[in-house]
Amino acid sequence: MIHAANMELTPAIQAFIEEKMGLVGKLLPAKDNALAQARVEVGRPSRHHHTGAVHRAEVNLKIGGRLLRADAQHEDLYVAVNLTREEIERQIRKAKTKIAARRRSQR
Repeated sequence: MIHAANMELTPAIQAFIEEKMGLVGKLLPAKDNALAQARVEVGRPSRHHHTGAVHRAEVNLKIGGRLLRADAQHEDLYVAVNLTREEIERQIRKAKTKIAARRRSQR
């Protein structure tokens, strides 16, 4: 699900977000990918904010009972989306490493 706050969600922005978040889905195992629910929110903090970090992107990725969350603010919306994608990928890799370490320690 993609939501926009205080801005219009154009087809170009929607396609960009779907492309970037689709790359995140490749990191997940097939069983987790089927259970995953992603909520992406992009927008501006307010309609009156014109300088500085005026765009924000937030990703909430729910995989089973686990919630991974990343958010970023930047002058450029596309950069903010990329920053959140990188952060959510880092969190996925960290979670996969923890699971693998737990399995190795149980042997």
